[in-house]
Amino acid sequence: MVFTTLYLEKKAMSQRIKQLILFCLMAVCIASTTVHAEGIKIKSFEMEKVDGEWLLNTSFQIELTPGLEDAIQKGVVLYFQVDFELMRSRWYWFDEKTIFAQRQIRLSYQPLTQQYRIASEGFSFSAKNLGEALQAVGSIGGWRVIEANQLDPNRSYTAGFRMFLDLSKLPKPFQVNALNNRDWNVSSDWYRFPFSTNGPNLIKR
Repeated sequence: MVFTTLYLEKKAMSQRIKQLILFCLMAVCIASTTVHAEGIKIKSFEMEKVDGEWLLNTSFQIELTPGLEDAIQKGVVLYFQVDFELMRSRWYWFDEKTIFAQRQIRLSYQPLTQQYRIASEGFSFSAKNLGEALQAVGSIGGWRVIEANQLDPNRSYTAGFRMFLDLSKLPKPFQVNALNNRDWNVSSDWYRFPFSTNGPNLIKR
């Protein structure tokens, strides 16, 4: 009888340990999913040749952390930057950066009108909510990144672009906080692809 009782207690304890381990694994998976949901991801892009020049059209999905959402609600202006570069391989030395272009998008909140303001390249417009504003920030269209006289038709290149939150544009107190807080380091990965002037006039993903 004592043996049976001890066996049942041991079996019940083993079952509880398994449940606890399963619960911990589920919590880790949920936390991991939450972390990776925030940041910047490239949704789509295309480069099109128009009158000898190359235009970049791309769309980024931007998810801000609660800390960044709170900061913008309190009046902190966020500056997002898009970098584009064109590299030429050199077997005898480091790759040569043939072209480097930047575009900056400014996102702010207007408490009086309760609207978000997006400004870039001399244009500005408003959005009713943060989701709509981030969608506008992440939409880049008709950006001229390569001019006809900048390329050698006999060379092959590697093109790449990315978007990130420019922490250097934040107010000084927030810059200090950003250095110690990974939530403020919002950036996409570089997306790179082979590029040639003799290739198709439209490159898509």
